[in-house]
Amino acid sequence: MMAAWRGGFLFGGHGRNVAAISRGILSVLCRGAFRARSGFALTALSGVLLAIGLAQAEAGNSMATGGLTSQPIGHYEFCKANPLECSLRPRDTGPEKMNKALWRKLVSVNKSVNQAVKPMNDIDIYGEEEVWTYPSTGVGDCEDYVLEKRRALMRKGISLANLLITVVRKPDGEGHAILTVRTDRGDFVLDNLNDTVKLWNQTGYRYLKRQASNHTGMWVSLREDNNPVVGAVSQ
Repeated sequence: MMAAWRGGFLFGGHGRNVAAISRGILSVLCRGAFRARSGFALTALSGVLLAIGLAQAEAGNSMATGGLTSQPIGHYEFCKANPLECSLRPRDTGPEKMNKALWRKLVSVNKSVNQAVKPMNDIDIYGEEEVWTYPSTGVGDCEDYVLEKRRALMRKGISLANLLITVVRKPDGEGHAILTVRTDRGDFVLDNLNDTVKLWNQTGYRYLKRQASNHTGMWVSLREDNNPVVGAVSQ
């Protein structure tokens, strides 16, 4: 399986893209312990964001995907430790229907996990650079938040086909992991660096790859036309 997935990226140092390639599998090093906070109560915040988010969201606000690509090395190791989680083939019946109930789930889970988990790098927790796992001890880095949010939303009835771990590059060039939720009003992002649930194209991130919607152990590339700056230069 891995032989067909050559050609990934490797992030190292303080977010700098380095030339080293590790088995063609992307390594995500997400640093940074701060996230945006809001003074609103959750119910008030949910109502405000629902009005703003749905007014701006349209069916066309969805990421353009490419073909199968390399698996992040942390996810590869996670799958070795949790093979059942990475062999699921959810039926892709299309994006979730966005409504008030779904929006409140997204806002609630994003904020509650952000508050419950203390940000800490893998090297400080495990003595290793890249470990993907559930933050059962109350600490974790970006992909651990993503795993917990994905599990929480799945338990609330959202299909795994619409809960996709996504790898991006932040404006400073650093690798980062977020959770994408596919809806009929666009793809929304849950991020440990921000308590606000946003459309993917309002984050300022450069999108690289995400889980396939029909197989929890496979990944697809995200096309360059998802990235406005790159698209503008290439025209």
